[in-house]
Amino acid sequence: MTASGRTSRRTLLRATAAGAATIATGCSEGGRAVQVAVVWSGGELAPFRAVVAGYHAPVHVVSAGNDIDAFLRARQLAGTSPDVAILPRPGLVTEYARRGWLSPLTPAAGHTVPDGLTRLLHADGQPYGVWVKAAHKSLFWCLPSVLPQPPTTWDELVALTRRLAARARSGDGPAPLAVGAADGWVLTDWFENVLADVAPDGYDALAAPLGDWQGRPVRDALDRLAEIWSIDGAFPGGGRRALLTQYEESVIQVVHTRRAVTVFEGDFADGVARRFRRGVEEPSTFRFPGTRPGEGPLIVGGDAAVAFAGAHSGVELVRWLTDATVFRPWLRAGGYLSPDVAVPLADYADPLRERLAREMRTAGTVRFDLSDRLPGPFTGTDGVGIWRIMQDFFSDVTDAVPAAEAIRRCTKLLSAAARGAGGGR
Repeated sequence: MTASGRTSRRTLLRATAAGAATIATGCSEGGRAVQVAVVWSGGELAPFRAVVAGYHAPVHVVSAGNDIDAFLRARQLAGTSPDVAILPRPGLVTEYARRGWLSPLTPAAGHTVPDGLTRLLHADGQPYGVWVKAAHKSLFWCLPSVLPQPPTTWDELVALTRRLAARARSGDGPAPLAVGAADGWVLTDWFENVLADVAPDGYDALAAPLGDWQGRPVRDALDRLAEIWSIDGAFPGGGRRALLTQYEESVIQVVHTRRAVTVFEGDFADGVARRFRRGVEEPSTFRFPGTRPGEGPLIVGGDAAVAFAGAHSGVELVRWLTDATVFRPWLRAGGYLSPDVAVPLADYADPLRERLAREMRTAGTVRFDLSDRLPGPFTGTDGVGIWRIMQDFFSDVTDAVPAAEAIRRCTKLLSAAARGAGGGR
């Protein structure tokens, strides 16, 4: 059984108990509540509950935690699947659909997402999921007082990193880059942005069944990463310390401890920045720089709603969630980016996300997070798949392994993992 398919007894018991609790507590005068399992917690869970409070029937939301796949498999095995789930990876949508777990879906009239994203939620020509939340994953964060003139091209970013790293080595300033390399998805986000810039045609090809993980596009992207990651002094404490640094800490290194000048991550980084920033200065953002100014990549992630087979109330709720007006409570609260380009920009109370929503509508090409599209265990999780492989590559290039050797090792591992998951060569 694959890593994503393993279900421990503890997970099964937790999921079964959650199902029983939902049935027991989710009733009202209107009958049993619509059950929704989500990956969100904390700052995302509360505004989503405010959204579904506007539904005409009671809705009971359960936070399944980061491993929602294991949670849902356990619920399916126990016969207590929720009516609806919000999934963070399109690969899960198509897998569940082909297993017969899901109902086909049709969004509300006018629901419009960027070209190419809708088909990611199709299986055998039928739509089984709809996008309800987006994430802009092509951003660098910095404090304007520390970096008043951000780089506009990749070459400028490399030159800036070399210059600031030299100062950091002499003890005359912070390191140029913070990176939460303990979370493998941070490194795959770097890889995806570089790949989309150096080989845009090769990006989507890698998500196909015959994607070539030892080909020129992958090697070129890894070579570019090696160029910047191998710079001595690029990261606070060096590469080994970066591999122990989690994503949240990397943001804190920029906005609070000031041990680094910039950190790369998605729009969701502002939640950490707001909680931990020191003083009143707010961080600013700039786009992941590409080869030419103003032509950097635009990678998005997202969460998709699905309805489980036989859950008619779930189908109705999911369709309601695609109405352009229903997420207004979250839009007003801030911290939400809609995948629906029909949502008026004026509805955003959050200036950052209003700007990012505009970028998504005007960008020439929007590409979805590649690692979230890969099959089975290759998609990555802690210590597994592409996440672990990119951590090994990061370890090599920050530990003085020559770039050519590090790239050879990495592409060999990527190719083997792709073949093992039936997702490439």
